[in-house]
Amino acid sequence: MTRQRACCSASRDTGREQQLPVTEPSEQGDRAPSEHPSMALLPGGTFLMGTDAGDGYAADGEGPVREIRLAPFLIDATAVTNAAFAEFTDATGWLTLAERFGTSFVFAGLLPDDVRDGRPVPETPWWREVAHADWRRPEGPGSDIAGRMDHPVVHVTWRDARAYAKWAGKRLPTEAEWEYAARGGLVQARYPWGDEREPGGVHRMNVWQGEFPVRDTGADGHLGTAPADAYEPNGYGLYNTCGNVWEWCADWFHPTWHTTGPRTGPVGPPSGDRKVMRGGSYLCHESHCFRYRVDARSSNTPDSSAGNIGFRCAVEAD
Repeated sequence: MTRQRACCSASRDTGREQQLPVTEPSEQGDRAPSEHPSMALLPGGTFLMGTDAGDGYAADGEGPVREIRLAPFLIDATAVTNAAFAEFTDATGWLTLAERFGTSFVFAGLLPDDVRDGRPVPETPWWREVAHADWRRPEGPGSDIAGRMDHPVVHVTWRDARAYAKWAGKRLPTEAEWEYAARGGLVQARYPWGDEREPGGVHRMNVWQGEFPVRDTGADGHLGTAPADAYEPNGYGLYNTCGNVWEWCADWFHPTWHTTGPRTGPVGPPSGDRKVMRGGSYLCHESHCFRYRVDARSSNTPDSSAGNIGFRCAVEAD
Protein backbone atom coordinates (compact mmCIF):
# COMPACT_ATOMS: atom_id res chain seq x y z
CA MET A 1 0.00 0.00 0.00
CA THR A 2 1.39 3.41 -0.93
CA ARG A 3 1.20 5.82 1.97
CA GLN A 4 1.72 9.54 1.95
CA ARG A 5 3.16 11.38 4.89
CA ALA A 6 0.31 13.16 6.66
CA CYS A 7 0.21 15.99 9.15
CA CYS A 8 -0.44 14.15 12.40
CA SER A 9 -0.56 17.40 14.33
CA ALA A 10 -0.10 20.99 13.29
CA SER A 11 3.21 22.82 13.76
CA ARG A 12 4.19 26.35 14.60
CA ASP A 13 6.62 28.15 12.34
CA THR A 14 10.20 27.08 13.01
CA GLY A 15 11.97 29.43 15.36
CA ARG A 16 8.84 31.18 16.57
CA GLU A 17 9.59 30.05 20.12
CA GLN A 18 12.48 32.53 20.14
CA GLN A 19 9.93 35.34 20.32
CA LEU A 20 9.15 34.40 23.91
CA PRO A 21 11.49 33.72 26.83
CA VAL A 22 11.10 30.17 28.11
CA THR A 23 12.35 29.55 31.64
CA GLU A 24 12.14 26.51 33.85
CA PRO A 25 9.55 26.46 36.65
CA SER A 26 10.58 28.01 39.96
CA GLU A 27 10.02 24.78 41.89
CA GLN A 28 11.44 21.36 41.22
CA GLY A 29 10.15 18.14 42.72
CA ASP A 30 12.48 15.92 44.72
CA ARG A 31 10.24 12.89 45.11
CA ALA A 32 11.94 9.50 44.94
CA PRO A 33 10.74 6.95 42.37
CA SER A 34 9.17 4.89 45.17
CA GLU A 35 6.90 7.86 45.86
CA HIS A 36 5.39 7.67 42.37
CA PRO A 37 2.76 4.95 42.85
CA SER A 38 1.20 5.64 39.45
CA MET A 39 4.38 4.57 37.69
CA ALA A 40 5.21 1.12 36.37
CA LEU A 41 8.64 -0.38 37.13
CA LEU A 42 10.09 -1.92 33.99
CA PRO A 43 12.92 -4.43 34.31
CA GLY A 44 14.91 -3.36 31.28
CA GLY A 45 16.99 -5.78 29.25
CA THR A 46 16.88 -6.26 25.49
CA PHE A 47 14.00 -5.86 23.07
CA LEU A 48 13.49 -5.60 19.33
CA MET A 49 12.75 -1.99 18.36
CA GLY A 50 11.26 -0.79 15.09
CA THR A 51 9.63 -2.73 12.27
CA ASP A 52 10.44 -4.17 8.86
CA ALA A 53 6.77 -4.82 8.05
CA GLY A 54 6.73 -2.28 5.23
CA ASP A 55 3.12 -1.17 5.74
CA GLY A 56 3.94 2.08 7.47
CA TYR A 57 6.03 5.11 6.45
CA ALA A 58 9.59 4.47 5.29
CA ALA A 59 10.44 8.18 5.50
CA ASP A 60 9.74 8.10 9.25
CA GLY A 61 12.59 5.66 9.82
CA GLU A 62 10.47 2.90 11.35
CA GLY A 63 13.09 0.28 10.45
CA PRO A 64 15.28 -1.60 10.46
CA VAL A 65 14.45 -3.80 13.43
CA ARG A 66 17.34 -3.63 15.90
CA GLU A 67 18.10 -5.13 19.29
CA ILE A 68 18.18 -2.46 22.00
CA ARG A 69 19.35 -2.82 25.58
CA LEU A 70 17.87 -0.65 28.35
CA ALA A 71 18.48 -0.26 32.06
CA PRO A 72 15.48 -0.63 34.42
CA PHE A 73 13.30 2.49 34.68
CA LEU A 74 9.89 3.68 35.80
CA ILE A 75 7.29 5.20 33.49
CA ASP A 76 3.87 6.73 34.09
CA ALA A 77 1.05 4.23 33.73
CA THR A 78 -0.99 6.92 31.97
CA ALA A 79 -0.42 10.13 30.11
CA VAL A 80 -0.29 13.16 32.42
CA THR A 81 -3.85 14.23 33.13
CA ASN A 82 -5.47 17.64 33.33
CA ALA A 83 -5.72 17.19 37.09
CA ALA A 84 -1.99 16.50 37.44
CA PHE A 85 -1.04 19.37 35.14
CA ALA A 86 -3.27 21.72 37.13
CA GLU A 87 -1.29 20.79 40.27
CA PHE A 88 1.88 21.80 38.45
CA THR A 89 0.57 25.14 37.21
CA ASP A 90 -0.95 25.96 40.61
CA ALA A 91 2.39 25.26 42.31
CA THR A 92 4.63 27.07 39.82
CA GLY A 93 2.54 29.63 37.96
CA TRP A 94 3.72 28.07 34.72
CA LEU A 95 2.10 29.42 31.56
CA THR A 96 2.18 27.08 28.59
CA LEU A 97 3.46 28.35 25.28
CA ALA A 98 -0.05 28.14 23.86
CA GLU A 99 -1.16 30.57 26.58
CA ARG A 100 1.80 32.85 25.88
CA PHE A 101 1.38 32.80 22.11
CA GLY A 102 -2.38 33.16 22.44
CA THR A 103 -3.17 30.41 19.90
CA SER A 104 -3.04 26.66 19.46
CA PHE A 105 -4.27 24.11 16.93
CA VAL A 106 -7.68 22.43 17.21
CA PHE A 107 -9.32 19.81 15.00
CA ALA A 108 -12.07 21.66 13.10
CA GLY A 109 -14.67 18.98 13.75
CA LEU A 110 -14.48 19.60 17.50
CA LEU A 111 -14.91 23.36 17.30
CA PRO A 112 -18.14 25.08 18.34
CA ASP A 113 -19.89 26.86 15.49
CA ASP A 114 -18.91 30.30 16.77
CA VAL A 115 -15.16 29.62 16.53
CA ARG A 116 -15.01 27.70 13.24
CA ASP A 117 -13.33 30.68 11.63
CA GLY A 118 -9.93 29.77 13.09
CA ARG A 119 -7.13 30.03 10.56
CA PRO A 120 -6.91 26.81 8.46
CA VAL A 121 -3.54 25.08 8.19
CA PRO A 122 -2.36 24.79 4.57
CA GLU A 123 -2.68 21.27 3.11
CA THR A 124 -4.42 19.99 6.26
CA PRO A 125 -7.59 22.09 6.49
CA TRP A 126 -9.00 19.94 9.29
CA TRP A 127 -6.64 21.85 11.58
CA ARG A 128 -7.45 25.39 12.72
CA GLU A 129 -5.18 27.80 14.55
CA VAL A 130 -7.61 29.06 17.18
CA ALA A 131 -7.15 32.14 19.35
CA HIS A 132 -7.15 31.43 23.09
CA ALA A 133 -7.17 27.65 22.70
CA ASP A 134 -4.97 26.08 25.36
CA TRP A 135 -4.92 23.25 27.88
CA ARG A 136 -7.68 24.82 29.99
CA ARG A 137 -9.80 25.57 26.89
CA PRO A 138 -9.09 22.67 24.53
CA GLU A 139 -11.59 23.79 21.88
CA GLY A 140 -10.99 27.51 22.38
CA PRO A 141 -13.18 30.17 24.04
CA GLY A 142 -16.27 28.76 25.66
CA SER A 143 -14.76 25.30 26.22
CA ASP A 144 -13.23 23.99 29.44
CA ILE A 145 -11.93 20.83 31.06
CA ALA A 146 -14.80 20.37 33.49
CA GLY A 147 -15.60 16.67 33.37
CA ARG A 148 -12.25 15.97 31.71
CA MET A 149 -9.85 16.18 34.64
CA ASP A 150 -8.99 12.50 34.13
CA HIS A 151 -8.27 13.01 30.42
CA PRO A 152 -4.73 13.61 29.14
CA VAL A 153 -3.67 17.24 29.18
CA VAL A 154 -3.32 18.55 25.61
CA HIS A 155 -2.07 21.73 23.95
CA VAL A 156 1.27 21.22 25.69
CA THR A 157 4.54 21.74 23.83
CA TRP A 158 7.66 19.66 24.35
CA ARG A 159 9.02 22.53 26.43
CA ASP A 160 5.92 22.53 28.64
CA ALA A 161 6.18 18.77 29.08
CA ARG A 162 9.84 19.03 30.05
CA ALA A 163 9.03 21.71 32.59
CA TYR A 164 6.31 19.57 34.19
CA ALA A 165 8.64 16.57 34.31
CA LYS A 166 11.37 18.59 36.02
CA TRP A 167 8.93 19.89 38.62
CA ALA A 168 7.67 16.35 39.29
CA GLY A 169 11.19 14.99 39.79
CA LYS A 170 10.94 13.03 36.55
CA ARG A 171 11.94 13.40 32.90
CA LEU A 172 10.56 12.61 29.48
CA PRO A 173 11.18 9.05 28.32
CA THR A 174 13.63 8.35 25.55
CA GLU A 175 12.08 7.05 22.36
CA ALA A 176 13.55 3.60 23.03
CA GLU A 177 12.13 3.54 26.55
CA TRP A 178 8.76 4.63 25.25
CA GLU A 179 8.57 1.85 22.64
CA TYR A 180 9.82 -0.80 25.07
CA ALA A 181 7.16 0.23 27.58
CA ALA A 182 4.42 0.56 24.94
CA ARG A 183 4.96 -2.98 23.68
CA GLY A 184 4.10 -4.39 27.10
CA GLY A 185 6.48 -7.31 26.76
CA LEU A 186 5.24 -8.54 23.38
CA VAL A 187 7.81 -9.17 20.66
CA GLN A 188 7.29 -7.33 17.37
CA ALA A 189 3.50 -7.14 17.74
CA ARG A 190 1.78 -4.25 15.96
CA TYR A 191 -0.25 -3.17 19.01
CA PRO A 192 0.27 -3.52 22.77
CA TRP A 193 -2.14 -6.49 22.79
CA GLY A 194 -1.17 -8.23 19.52
CA ASP A 195 -1.51 -7.84 15.77
CA GLU A 196 -5.29 -7.55 15.41
CA ARG A 197 -6.64 -4.03 15.86
CA GLU A 198 -9.98 -5.04 17.38
CA PRO A 199 -9.60 -8.60 18.67
CA GLY A 200 -12.96 -10.30 18.98
CA GLY A 201 -14.59 -7.08 17.77
CA VAL A 202 -13.56 -5.27 20.97
CA HIS A 203 -12.10 -1.76 20.70
CA ARG A 204 -8.80 -1.42 22.53
CA MET A 205 -7.85 2.17 21.70
CA ASN A 206 -9.23 5.59 20.84
CA VAL A 207 -8.66 6.31 17.14
CA TRP A 208 -10.78 7.69 14.31
CA GLN A 209 -13.74 5.49 13.37
CA GLY A 210 -15.46 6.24 10.07
CA GLU A 211 -14.37 8.40 7.16
CA PHE A 212 -11.60 10.88 7.94
CA PRO A 213 -11.98 13.81 8.34
CA VAL A 214 -15.71 14.15 7.74
CA ARG A 215 -17.24 11.68 10.20
CA ASP A 216 -16.06 9.96 13.34
CA THR A 217 -18.69 7.44 14.39
CA GLY A 218 -17.30 7.19 17.91
CA ALA A 219 -17.61 3.41 17.73
CA ASP A 220 -14.71 3.06 20.16
CA GLY A 221 -16.70 5.04 22.73
CA HIS A 222 -15.08 8.44 22.36
CA LEU A 223 -15.04 11.58 20.23
CA GLY A 224 -11.92 13.57 21.01
CA THR A 225 -9.84 12.47 23.99
CA ALA A 226 -10.73 9.58 26.27
CA PRO A 227 -9.85 9.24 29.98
CA ALA A 228 -6.16 8.51 30.40
CA ASP A 229 -6.93 5.06 31.84
CA ALA A 230 -9.53 4.05 29.25
CA TYR A 231 -9.41 0.50 27.84
CA GLU A 232 -7.30 -2.37 29.14
CA PRO A 233 -3.64 -1.80 30.09
CA ASN A 234 -0.80 -3.58 28.32
CA GLY A 235 1.35 -6.28 29.86
CA TYR A 236 3.40 -3.72 31.79
CA GLY A 237 0.33 -1.95 33.17
CA LEU A 238 0.43 1.04 30.80
CA TYR A 239 -2.72 2.57 29.36
CA ASN A 240 -3.29 4.06 25.90
CA THR A 241 0.13 3.66 24.37
CA CYS A 242 -1.73 3.55 21.06
CA GLY A 243 -4.28 6.21 20.18
CA ASN A 244 -5.82 8.94 22.36
CA VAL A 245 -2.97 11.50 22.31
CA TRP A 246 0.49 11.73 20.82
CA GLU A 247 3.18 11.62 23.50
CA TRP A 248 6.38 13.65 23.50
CA CYS A 249 9.70 11.85 23.94
CA ALA A 250 13.04 13.32 24.99
CA ASP A 251 14.84 12.61 21.70
CA TRP A 252 15.44 14.80 18.71
CA PHE A 253 13.92 13.18 15.63
CA HIS A 254 16.05 11.79 12.83
CA PRO A 255 14.94 9.23 10.21
CA THR A 256 18.23 7.30 10.03
CA TRP A 257 20.20 8.03 13.22
CA HIS A 258 19.33 4.63 14.66
CA THR A 259 21.02 2.81 11.77
CA THR A 260 24.45 3.80 13.13
CA GLY A 261 23.66 5.04 16.65
CA PRO A 262 24.20 3.20 19.92
CA ARG A 263 22.23 0.06 20.79
CA THR A 264 22.54 0.42 24.57
CA GLY A 265 20.38 3.15 26.13
CA PRO A 266 20.07 5.15 22.87
CA VAL A 267 19.06 8.78 23.26
CA GLY A 268 18.78 10.00 19.66
CA PRO A 269 20.97 12.57 17.90
CA PRO A 270 22.54 15.43 19.90
CA SER A 271 20.57 18.14 18.10
CA GLY A 272 17.76 18.73 15.64
CA ASP A 273 14.73 20.87 14.92
CA ARG A 274 11.91 18.40 15.75
CA LYS A 275 11.22 16.22 18.76
CA VAL A 276 9.92 12.66 18.59
CA MET A 277 6.24 11.93 19.25
CA ARG A 278 4.91 8.42 19.65
CA GLY A 279 1.63 6.52 19.93
CA GLY A 280 -0.81 8.20 17.56
CA SER A 281 -4.00 9.96 18.59
CA TYR A 282 -7.78 10.03 18.35
CA LEU A 283 -7.36 11.58 14.89
CA CYS A 284 -5.37 8.69 13.42
CA HIS A 285 -7.05 6.69 10.67
CA GLU A 286 -5.43 4.13 8.38
CA SER A 287 -6.44 6.15 5.33
CA HIS A 288 -4.27 9.12 6.22
CA CYS A 289 -2.16 8.39 9.34
CA PHE A 290 -1.52 4.74 10.12
CA ARG A 291 0.64 5.69 13.08
CA TYR A 292 -1.41 4.20 15.90
CA ARG A 293 1.12 1.35 16.13
CA VAL A 294 3.79 0.80 18.78
CA ASP A 295 6.49 0.87 16.09
CA ALA A 296 5.31 4.07 14.34
CA ARG A 297 7.05 7.43 14.70
CA SER A 298 6.24 11.08 14.18
CA SER A 299 7.69 14.42 15.23
CA ASN A 300 6.97 18.08 15.77
CA THR A 301 8.81 21.25 16.69
CA PRO A 302 9.37 21.67 20.44
CA ASP A 303 7.20 24.80 20.57
CA SER A 304 4.19 23.25 18.79
CA SER A 305 0.96 22.40 20.57
CA ALA A 306 -2.34 20.90 19.44
CA GLY A 307 -5.47 19.30 20.80
CA ASN A 308 -4.05 15.80 20.28
CA ILE A 309 -0.58 16.14 21.87
CA GLY A 310 0.20 15.12 25.45
CA PHE A 311 2.95 13.24 27.27
CA ARG A 312 3.91 10.85 30.06
CA CYS A 313 7.04 10.87 32.22
CA ALA A 314 9.79 8.46 33.19
CA VAL A 315 12.49 8.25 35.85
CA GLU A 316 15.52 6.06 36.54
CA ALA A 317 14.96 3.05 38.80
CA ASP A 318 17.07 2.72 41.95
